[in-house]
Amino acid sequence: MEQTGRNGVGDTVDVAIIGAGPAGLTAGYLLTKAGLTVAVIEKDPRYVGGISRTVEHEGYRFDIGGHRFFSKSAAVVDLWNEILPHDFIERPRMSRIYYEGKFYSYPLRAFEALGNLGLVRSTLCMASFAMAKLFPRRQVKSFEDWTINQFGAKLYGIFFKTYTEKVWGMPCDEMSADWAAQRIKGLSLWGAVVDGLKRSLGLNKRPNDGMQTKTLLESFRYPRLGPGMMWDAARDRIVESGRGEVLMGHVLKQLASDGQGGWRLAATHPGGERVIHARHAISSAPMRELATRLHPLPQAGLEARALKYRDFLTVALKIRSDDLFPDNWIYIHDPKVKVGRIQNFRSWSPEMVPDPSVACVGLEYFCFEGDGLWSMANDELIALATREMELLGLVNAEQVIGGAVVRQEKAYPVYDEDYAANVAALRAELEGLYPSLHLVGRNGMHRYNNQDHAMMTAMLSVENILAEARIYDVWCVNEDAEYHEAGAEGADAALPARPSADQAAALASVRAVPERLADRRAA
Repeated sequence: MEQTGRNGVGDTVDVAIIGAGPAGLTAGYLLTKAGLTVAVIEKDPRYVGGISRTVEHEGYRFDIGGHRFFSKSAAVVDLWNEILPHDFIERPRMSRIYYEGKFYSYPLRAFEALGNLGLVRSTLCMASFAMAKLFPRRQVKSFEDWTINQFGAKLYGIFFKTYTEKVWGMPCDEMSADWAAQRIKGLSLWGAVVDGLKRSLGLNKRPNDGMQTKTLLESFRYPRLGPGMMWDAARDRIVESGRGEVLMGHVLKQLASDGQGGWRLAATHPGGERVIHARHAISSAPMRELATRLHPLPQAGLEARALKYRDFLTVALKIRSDDLFPDNWIYIHDPKVKVGRIQNFRSWSPEMVPDPSVACVGLEYFCFEGDGLWSMANDELIALATREMELLGLVNAEQVIGGAVVRQEKAYPVYDEDYAANVAALRAELEGLYPSLHLVGRNGMHRYNNQDHAMMTAMLSVENILAEARIYDVWCVNEDAEYHEAGAEGADAALPARPSADQAAALASVRAVPERLADRRAA
């Protein structure tokens, strides 16, 4: 379908929203609930939810990556329960690492990992770890620097380098340390050894003996038909309110300032063009894409065009098997195959598969749009995935009875050495010139946020719109780079406080970036 019902909303609304992912739909739902009118445009002709959507093929459902529903934010948890009150199920969490024919628990269990690696390699790993602690790298600029300081060069090479370079398609010494700090902060090899010793002596009976992280839950909530169920419901609530519409198959052509603090949004669709006028605009579109469609074009467009993204594709295989493997997902660190991660959707929810004797797994291949993997024909990709599943010893080829391919562009914002300055330049310019333009979500802010963080940026933007003032700094969401789910679900306050003096000072520094960049270019 190209769009949902108009409901008399018309071409002039309070807020125009670009993108019907978690951030865009959260904003749309809360704004219509508050009595404002909205129009949401989404370029996908069928699915809402962005990377959190659930695709259906011949009755089998699969995610574009797995999406657990856990948040420390009480406001986010309450919103999930409000939108989808009766369809959550509790699922056991299990994930492992596959390396050289062996499985390793994730998070790593120190004694299990060292036992699997063998005496010689384990000794080298511990010696390497000791060297990293005695003589750490002083200049920590890259992912490689950060990870070697945490785990030593040997464990970095085994458990981080191969997988990370598969995911990002670039050497680890060219990746910003920000990504490591955000995604694996809090893991401690020494903590894992101490934890293992306590456990062997019967002094620690905690169910999770990962690398001393207070995280990585033993179970999680999940919509019984996948995360797309949540976002389908949010879309329906927006339309049913009579104050909003969700326009499918509508591609942003231009977002132009009307010169009076408002916006003129033009979107193309198979039937022509739609123009929407709005007092405020919310964008979850990739920053690079937005910068090329803004009018007038921002001076920081050069920096925005330098932002990079990693794409990926999912090859979903139907496999005749009553008992495949229990994991929700497996990280494939083995360099002999191209697949990076394998999802087992029957383990996410039994209702994802219509036939209990047939599993549906998703093999995730990380690539760049237009490269060899991305351009392969679907049947070639299905054959590749089948061969790699057999090579890994997970299935026999004759068990595979069908498959499908989904390509996801701009799945991950890339954290290279220049990304922070490039983001800061565009952010500062837009905030200075356009107080009624709000950037939200993973790609809208070029931040590797989880689903709940993306939602929180939208929730705070809604508060700012309703107050007609920027009372919340959305860039403070997830600013501590804490990825793991430390603490209980919903333990944090409903909304964060206003920015502190230190945050305000940091924001002032960020706003000075364009001048510094201009001076550098002039020189």
